Amino acid sequence: MDRDREADDVRAAIAGELRLMDPVVRGSRSLARELLHPDFTEVGASGRRWTCDEILAAMPDMDGAAATGPRYEPSAFTGVLLPPGLVHLTYETTLNGNRARRSSLWRSEGTSGIWRMYYHQATPVPPDGR
Repeated sequence: MDRDREADDVRAAIAGELRLMDPVVRGSRSLARELLHPDFTEVGASGRRWTCDEILAAMPDMDGAAATGPRYEPSAFTGVLLPPGLVHLTYETTLNGNRARRSSLWRSEGTSGIWRMYYHQATPVPPDGR
């Protein structure tokens, strides 16, 4: 696979990640569902494990979903193509002054080229920032 294609795949995964932080998408189960793989799982910053259906049901009431409320501030995205069709992203977010380190796996849906989040994990950054 050439470097341009790899960069395009990483950019597509980052674009999906940013869409999932958009309050319009977070507030809409149907829009969020388009970005999550049916077998999606998440381990949240609280340590709770979420299924796709659980996160879709809760997302409209979670932080970052209200247009007038706090928004995620992402930074330091890095991405790598593992085998073709699978991108691993890492980055940090700040929300309400709380930082988290995040890791996501994005899978391409076959020949359609649609990227969906397959796995996500958030880990709180301690106050000393290490």
